[in-house]
Amino acid sequence: MNSFTKLFEQKFEEIYQSSRALVEELPHDKVFSNPGGNPGGLSCGEYILRSAGRVEQTFGGITARLWDDPFEWTLPEELSTKEKILQYLDEVNETRKRGFAYFESDEDLKKEIAAPEELTPIAELLVDTIVESRGLLREATRELKLLQGA
Repeated sequence: MNSFTKLFEQKFEEIYQSSRALVEELPHDKVFSNPGGNPGGLSCGEYILRSAGRVEQTFGGITARLWDDPFEWTLPEELSTKEKILQYLDEVNETRKRGFAYFESDEDLKKEIAAPEELTPIAELLVDTIVESRGLLREATRELKLLQGA
């Protein structure tokens, strides 16, 4: 595995570890609380699930060409406890690892893949996923801080 592939893998591992750390820090009874009271805002748990869902969607596309949005099975009603969320994060992490097993070198990152709407270089797809997933985790962190201050 070459340096860019390793860098991408490291960034996704950081997302996974950050997600787990946020879930561990959440009080059991506040996973889906919205302390900001923003009607359009999400809870810390929902931001974490959306972040993981984005990673799952990308690597489901890479490994099986399935670009389904995991929204349906990542609803708070389905993943209602910290334990279930942690289990889901582990499943997404395994999917990510299977995806990286497809990359033999940095050259593979230049290949285009039939992403949901158009051919996209794998590297671009990974960058977009990292940016979106990290942004969602920043929002989760903000919500956690509001919870801790409440």
